[in-house]
Amino acid sequence: MPQPRTSAKGTSGGTGGTRETSGGKEKSAEPIDRTRRSKRPPPESSSKREPRPIDPGLYVVATPIGHADDITLRALKVLREADIIACEDTRVTAKLAARHGIATRRIAYHDHNAEKMRPALLGRLREGGTVALVSDAGTPLVSDPGFKLVREALAEGLSVTVVPGASATLAALVLSGLPSDRFLFAGFLTAKQTARRRELHELKAIPATLIFFEGASRLGEALTDMAEVLGDRPASVARELTKLHEEVRRDGLAALAAHYREAGPPRGEIVIVVGPPGEVAPDEPGLDERLRAALPAMSLRDASEAVATATGLPRRQVYARALELAAKSK
Repeated sequence: MPQPRTSAKGTSGGTGGTRETSGGKEKSAEPIDRTRRSKRPPPESSSKREPRPIDPGLYVVATPIGHADDITLRALKVLREADIIACEDTRVTAKLAARHGIATRRIAYHDHNAEKMRPALLGRLREGGTVALVSDAGTPLVSDPGFKLVREALAEGLSVTVVPGASATLAALVLSGLPSDRFLFAGFLTAKQTARRRELHELKAIPATLIFFEGASRLGEALTDMAEVLGDRPASVARELTKLHEEVRRDGLAALAAHYREAGPPRGEIVIVVGPPGEVAPDEPGLDERLRAALPAMSLRDASEAVATATGLPRRQVYARALELAAKSK
């Protein structure tokens, strides 16, 4: 006798099924589950993992040069997790700490106590401690005693890490419009004129853009000596970088010196950037006239290109002057 024909059909929901026979419908022995999958527990989300603590060692941490928001997330982590923060001025760093809720103990490390404090900091590092080194503003080791601490830590094979960030030196170079492919940071010149001129003579032949720090009260005198010793090179004077009253004045050294002798010392911290040998200060009357005629009809870059071609002046120099004229016209 032939067997009855059967066929299996799943329900639309996929959670059960029926079996049809010649005698009618009956429930299947086992429901059909089309949604069943082999499920593994999801991997732990990286956002839920415990953050890894920083390793022991010396951390050289850059802090803002003006605008308080110019600090990296990594810098904040290091400052929070370090055992101590070695500060150029604990009062200045206290403001940064209060803004970001950093409770790490702070100690002073500056020119006047470095010889006494350095052995203590090195001792803590030898014991596996974590020290964060900061200056009042910018990247430590630029015109401060931090390099001696780094040098001795490296000599002992201790871990040294940099946490990069704001730098007045690089900010001024970028804003100057002068060649940045090769540059020399010369720091502060000597305050006395005879020694200052001697230092400038030593720097005169270096084929690079020169970067100086200078006190506001000596700015006019320093620019005058630069113009006489280095020649009337294109230069810029930057002050209050990243702050509300940031100013960058670009011109030849002689014109800049005359301006600050007449205007008097400006406020704020000063960075001077001087073009390399061979750079010619702009022929301001003729150059300005050509640029003012070209700028209304062209983009700043096209106007600079056209004027540089017509005058034979370096393109970067003409572009820097065009930037200044455009800023003054706003």
